[in-house]
Amino acid sequence: MENIRLFELKLKEIWERTEWLQYEVSESGFIALFPIEFKDDVPLRPDFPEDLDLDRDTRLAVLVAFREAFS
Repeated sequence: MENIRLFELKLKEIWERTEWLQYEVSESGFIALFPIEFKDDVPLRPDFPEDLDLDRDTRLAVLVAFREAFS
């Protein structure tokens, strides 16, 4: 659970520093776009939402946040 909370905090940081995201989706809505699922007690990399067109930098930031939280 601690890792999930860390990931959510990192997502919050991404949302706060990405101005256009703040106009597109709420902070809690952005965090909810990336639920963590587990398979055999190993977290699966989150899928990117199809209904929100994230730019390359934001996608990379989410992947880095996931890696930092779960490695």
